[in-house]
Amino acid sequence: MKSIQNRKAYHDFQILEKFEAGISLEGCEVKSIRAGHATLQDSFARVINGELWLINCHILPYTGTYQFQAPSPTRDRKLLMHKSEVVKLTKKTQEKGLTLIPVAMYFSKNRLKVELGLAKSKKTYDKRDDLKKRDSQRDIERGLAHKNRG
Repeated sequence: MKSIQNRKAYHDFQILEKFEAGISLEGCEVKSIRAGHATLQDSFARVINGELWLINCHILPYTGTYQFQAPSPTRDRKLLMHKSEVVKLTKKTQEKGLTLIPVAMYFSKNRLKVELGLAKSKKTYDKRDDLKKRDSQRDIERGLAHKNRG
């Protein structure tokens, strides 16, 4: 199973630093993520009462689960990190106005991990500059590929 990526995070935010956290889930949610039925779009992490929580992450209920036993798809999920890291993240998000955005969700040694990015919001002109750079790079690569073929 490949990881679940949040491509929109790189478009809307400038990722300054990355952190890895575990996540507390129920068994049917893990099966659903293994099947690729989760999205990280529009989700974020927040420190609440000294604990790190993943908010608005959408995990569809596993199809083999009894319908009434399945947890809510968008419930808040606790992220697992060392206390010192949580304190460090709390200070950075409060002082500098940065946010925690989940960038990826993947399995590492049969444990589900969430990669969090300490992010700063991009302005619209920054987004346009990134698109221009990407388009020009793509044109250059196409020209080189066409030149090498002919």
